Amino acid sequence: MRPEKHTMVEEIRQKVDGKVFVILADFNGLNVQKTADLRDRLRGADAEYTVVKNRLMNRVVQESELTGLEDALKGPTAIVSGNGDVVETAKILKAFIKENKKPIIKLGTFSGAILSAEDVEKLASMPPREELLGRLVGTIAAPMTQLVGVMNQKVCSLLYVLQAVKDKKEQA
Repeated sequence: MRPEKHTMVEEIRQKVDGKVFVILADFNGLNVQKTADLRDRLRGADAEYTVVKNRLMNRVVQESELTGLEDALKGPTAIVSGNGDVVETAKILKAFIKENKKPIIKLGTFSGAILSAEDVEKLASMPPREELLGRLVGTIAAPMTQLVGVMNQKVCSLLYVLQAVKDKKEQA
């Protein structure tokens, strides 16, 4: 392999190695302005958009743990990779695709699992991370809250009994 091709393979490897997610997309039909707009949007989600040659990306896939993406390396390919929130990235992609009808999601990987285009769509429909964490905290805190309520009722019941005994003694 020529040195410049080797350098290009290394650049692609740096963009995908150690990333939490990698999404392959068909960028056919995106002009330079729209591509720059998508890159700007993704930058806020700690993700980057890079156009790659299939042959070079295939070499990276074969040499890394990204197995399973080989079938999607046909036609024009761009990668969206990052270490940020995959749900936020999927939401950005979904909004951009809704506005521009491009790019077309081919396939992806998230923490070692293969994602289809439908899976990326499902990720985009999930609630934000903060809301999910709030739900988790609420679920964990619910039994404790109920226990406090029950214990409070027992104390109140005891106070009512004591008050009734006091009132009875005062009447006698």
